[in-house]
Amino acid sequence: MAAPPSSSSSAANIMLAVYEKKPTSVDLYRPLRNYVVYNYSEREAQSLDDDLQTLKSMRADLERSPAASAPDSLSSRRDLLQRYYRALSAVESRFPISPDKDHVNSLTFVWHDAFKNKLKASQQNVHLEKAAVLFNLGAVYSQIGLTFDRAGGSIEGRKQASHAFIAAAGAFAFLRDNESTKAAMGGSATVDLSVECAGMLERLMLAQAQECVFENTIAKGSTPGVCAKISRQVGIYYEEALAALSVAPLKEHFDKNWFSHVQLKAALFYAEACYRCSLELHEKEEIAEEIARLKSGVNALSEVKKSSSKGAAQQLLDAINKLEGNLNRNLERAMKENDRVYLMRVPPASSLPPLPAFSLVKSMPMAEILDASKEKMFTSLVPDSSAKALSRYTEMVDEIIRTQAEKLQQGSELARVRLKEMDLPDSILALEGNFTLPTTLKEDVEAVQICGGPAGLEAELQQLRDLRRVNQELLVQTEELLQKEATEDAQFRSQFGTRWTRPQSSTLTKNLQDRLNRFAANLKQAADSDARIERSVRDHSALMSILDRRPIESALPTLARPIMSLDANEDAIVGSLKQSLRHLETLGAQRAGLEDMLKEMKRKDDILPKLMASTGSYEDLFRKEITKYDHICEEIAQNIEAQEQLLLQIQAQNDEFAAIFNLEDYKASREKSYKQIEAAIAKYQEIKENVNEGLKFYVTLQDAITNIKQQCSDFVMTRSIQCRDMIEDVQRQMANFGFQDKNAAGAYNYPSGGPPHHQIPRSSSQQQVSPGNMAQPPRPQTSYYNQHTEQPTMPGGYAHHPSPYGTTPQQQPPPPYHAAAPGGGPPYPAPPQPQQQPPVSHEYGQPAYPGQPAYPGWRGPYYNAPAQQPATHPRPPYTIPSPSPYPPPHQSGYYKQ
Repeated sequence: MAAPPSSSSSAANIMLAVYEKKPTSVDLYRPLRNYVVYNYSEREAQSLDDDLQTLKSMRADLERSPAASAPDSLSSRRDLLQRYYRALSAVESRFPISPDKDHVNSLTFVWHDAFKNKLKASQQNVHLEKAAVLFNLGAVYSQIGLTFDRAGGSIEGRKQASHAFIAAAGAFAFLRDNESTKAAMGGSATVDLSVECAGMLERLMLAQAQECVFENTIAKGSTPGVCAKISRQVGIYYEEALAALSVAPLKEHFDKNWFSHVQLKAALFYAEACYRCSLELHEKEEIAEEIARLKSGVNALSEVKKSSSKGAAQQLLDAINKLEGNLNRNLERAMKENDRVYLMRVPPASSLPPLPAFSLVKSMPMAEILDASKEKMFTSLVPDSSAKALSRYTEMVDEIIRTQAEKLQQGSELARVRLKEMDLPDSILALEGNFTLPTTLKEDVEAVQICGGPAGLEAELQQLRDLRRVNQELLVQTEELLQKEATEDAQFRSQFGTRWTRPQSSTLTKNLQDRLNRFAANLKQAADSDARIERSVRDHSALMSILDRRPIESALPTLARPIMSLDANEDAIVGSLKQSLRHLETLGAQRAGLEDMLKEMKRKDDILPKLMASTGSYEDLFRKEITKYDHICEEIAQNIEAQEQLLLQIQAQNDEFAAIFNLEDYKASREKSYKQIEAAIAKYQEIKENVNEGLKFYVTLQDAITNIKQQCSDFVMTRSIQCRDMIEDVQRQMANFGFQDKNAAGAYNYPSGGPPHHQIPRSSSQQQVSPGNMAQPPRPQTSYYNQHTEQPTMPGGYAHHPSPYGTTPQQQPPPPYHAAAPGGGPPYPAPPQPQQQPPVSHEYGQPAYPGQPAYPGWRGPYYNAPAQQPATHPRPPYTIPSPSPYPPPHQSGYYKQ
């Protein structure tokens, strides 16, 4: 038997909507602004003025009733209520509204009951205001549901109506769960805001939403079984609403028409479910249960008509009568078929199982829609309680981050240590020919090779030889200068006899000659040191040759496969070990990602807006928010556990690998190679240090010899000028011998007290003497006849005049390479700045005045030699090589005296 499209289609438009509660006017602006001025500052109040004005404007709009019940007007009203509720949440977290003298105590909210307008409630707290706004939000949603066309074939209209009723149910549910109890605790409260009323309205809205779904199900031609389940759930929702309306405090609060409507709807959809179920039973030829279901539906409708027909809408009564007629008609037919054909016993209604129900609706979650954590109003106003709560939450998060980060780091360190103990993956790389040196050792080898390596030592040894040769040549040239001057002086002394009264060259050059002798001794000792270096290079060339291998890894031993294999499973063992290592690497990458995820979660975890919007316990909010880290903590624990299991597996695989490939012998051979490379590096560094010190020694010595050569050249030049002057004097004496007084001859006799009293000023220009020509143009000189009244006492034990070419006590020849300087300082201190030299006396070997040199070019001892003027010998083209990467930290002893 075919079912009609809808046995209760006439009831399609019979649904209920809720009217809004009516408020009384209240000024929010002034009390809130005064609170900010008193507790914060006038400046802060000025910065919040826009927010306060916006809040005031929203409250004023709320006090005006909607202009019409058009969808657009209702949608605007809905949006206003949602915005105002979020603003109230921001106000609640920042402005304490209560009768307390330190709070906002001049605000009183007054709201009338929605179902009994004469009743009203007033409270000095924000909870009544928020509860009333939620109630009105649910009411507006219910009104929006009635605006859609649900008649005829408007499937989309019924769908939109169902969504509106679902939203209304969500608003009433949110009111029940979050604000009803708080409003009741604040003092007087109307029944419409009670938990019971909010719960009843939620079930009523769900019933109407499911009813829309049922109407669409019928319109789509669904099977009787599906329609029966959906219809039964509609009846259940109405029954739950009816149960709430039947007891206090709602029993006496609502109009009788509400009670009658809900009761009739509950019976109607129960009977509808019985009717749809009977159609399915008829198709299955389960005639006995069909009859029982039809009787149950007829009885329900008969009873409800007796008790609730008064005050009910006529359309609803017509739908009940129509359904009752269909039930009776099918019942009569079924009973005739059973009497004639089936003869089955009809079970009592009490023995029947409950009709199955299936809900396709549930209350819309409103937490996200009404969440004030993103509200921009009053964001600059942060109470101390919220700041302290945020600090505590931050500490909780930091503890989680720190603990989990330590677990990740410990996991990575454990993997590194375990692999190093197993010599992995180095042994696998060695098997594949990818040899590696320890990082420190490889860096040392690279530094040696950058410096030229052992092969480059020969070039540096040649530099030593060249520098030694240049120093020897300079020393010979300097000695030849003094020797030539001494020979010329001896010739003149032999020629003129007693008339040649100036001091002998050997007397004046004794200290210079001593220094030259010491330089010669140093050069000889340095040559011995050079020989020892060259011998060390030859003796250890085989050891150091390994450092010239490029790449150095080619000098390492190889890990070879076994010569004979019993079961040829080497490749399988290596393959499984490599796969496990790749898996371990993947786990390590996951840990790195998890650590980054932890940091990113912490960076984005800002719960201050939620704290500001929260009206409940901070602890509850903390527990809820901290759970967001549970998932990643679980992933970290799983990663660590998986790595531990994998390391055990790798250990077993590596033991098998080591046994087959004789890994112990390979390790021993490799360690031997490492030690050989370390020994070669140490020897190279030692030789390199000695070579560098030798180069520095020869350069320093070259400067010293060049300096003394300059002194000797100046001395020779001065003696040459004095020689010409004396020859002229002697010749004049010989020409006028007969006419000269006897005492005049004593002018060239230098007594022990000093030079003659009589001096004739002469001058000659001071110039450098070239190595090839000892004679020079004359230098400006003071007269050698100028006698000093007092001579400085010079060291060295000289009884007569101090030698102007002798060295001071600080003048010493440069020591061989490693001679330590006094006081533990460097062997060759930095030279001082050059000083301007005074004019030189014509006196034969005497200073112009006490303490000053007696000839141009005097520079003092070579230890403190100033920057050199062009020397008598060109500087050799040898320079110290670029600093070695291994500067000598101490004296090695090769060049010690």
